[in-house]
Amino acid sequence: MGAEKKQFVVFRLDNEEYGADINKVTIIERPMNITRVPMTPHYIKGVINLRGDIIPVMSLRLRLGLDEIDEDENTRIIIFNINGISFGAIVDSVSEVLQFDDSQIEGVSSIISDKALDYISGVAKAKDKLVTLLNLEKLIAELIPA
Repeated sequence: MGAEKKQFVVFRLDNEEYGADINKVTIIERPMNITRVPMTPHYIKGVINLRGDIIPVMSLRLRLGLDEIDEDENTRIIIFNINGISFGAIVDSVSEVLQFDDSQIEGVSSIISDKALDYISGVAKAKDKLVTLLNLEKLIAELIPA
């Protein structure tokens, strides 16, 4: 019996490809009006009203320590649901859905900074590229009330 394959939505940030578990993706939206919320971390852009639900939105670029860029026609907001908590993440573009089995996913080594390691669950090897897999739970951990 073959290894179980997991599906990941693949998106770009700063010319690098990242992946997130597709089972945690609710919907992918075009940018919309974001209402700023005072006294939030710098990477929180505000909240959106998505079909009556108020959802916090973060800049994934800022969250990962990258420079912010202007939105363009490729920019998307990926809405995730993690343990019943919905949040949006602004990404440069969404490219595809890929499947990886465990043999294609490697842990990250000590050459990556400790802070970055918190948010990375592994690196997946596709045919012609590497996809950094994000740990969504760690990305939003400080947003969840204790």
